[in-house]
Amino acid sequence: MHHIAPCYAYRDQQEGESEEAYGLRVADELEAKILELGADSVAAFMAEPVVGATAGALPAVPGYFKRIREICDRYGVLLIFDEVMCGMGRTGTLYACEQEGVTPDLLIMAKGLGAGYQPIGAVLVADKVFAAFRDGSGYFQHGHTYMGHATACAGALAVQRVIKEEGLLQRVRDLGAHLEEGLNDRFGNHHHVGDIRGRGLFWAIELVGDRASKAVFDPAKKLHAKIKSAAFERGLMCYPMGGTIDGKNGDHVILAPPYNIDEATIDTIVDLLGDSVETSLAAVS
Repeated sequence: MHHIAPCYAYRDQQEGESEEAYGLRVADELEAKILELGADSVAAFMAEPVVGATAGALPAVPGYFKRIREICDRYGVLLIFDEVMCGMGRTGTLYACEQEGVTPDLLIMAKGLGAGYQPIGAVLVADKVFAAFRDGSGYFQHGHTYMGHATACAGALAVQRVIKEEGLLQRVRDLGAHLEEGLNDRFGNHHHVGDIRGRGLFWAIELVGDRASKAVFDPAKKLHAKIKSAAFERGLMCYPMGGTIDGKNGDHVILAPPYNIDEATIDTIVDLLGDSVETSLAAVS
């Protein structure tokens, strides 16, 4: 397995470089890597349309995934999207990649598929992938003990019916805009919040030691863990993580409230997070 640079505009976009130019520059790293390794030896490229736990609700810049799709098609490489966290309505469309105007060859889903009522995951495949099995061996050697679990499938079906019948995708978009506004009001000028990012009801703040230089806090201080504890004491469950930048440095906090939340509860979440951040910053200063 090999890596290319992430599409991480807050950290890597150069001064004077447009979002589109930056996206094309980092996407072109895929072509360079394919040529380096040899196209015949590259099976697939995998990415999260909106990065989840590791980077904190990080969307790609416009045009990035369209160029990625072009490169994959050019060299016969499968495009796989991991939408375990960002898919099934979390970003305001059923599939996060819809907002990129790109269709992958395989799409991995879980979490929002069954909303936690039953553990369940699934993979969607494009016609050409299905045809390769059908017209080839006709056999798919793959299985787990509890695959095709009837109760899990029934739970997932019920969840998806509720999402459709109650118009929850539109609600995610509407309430997501309210969450974005609230986060910007509370943290938009905060000295220790460098970036506020996300889509739908999937948002994060990235914490920095200094806003101007984007310097990080010492990982040994475990700021993200302190925020988690402070938030829990206040009755707020959030998703703080460390290693945002490189697996070691950087702190962020993800918010991913339920699709049927209301504006008042979002306001409470933002207030509690703000208090938790302030308390935790005081502890590490």
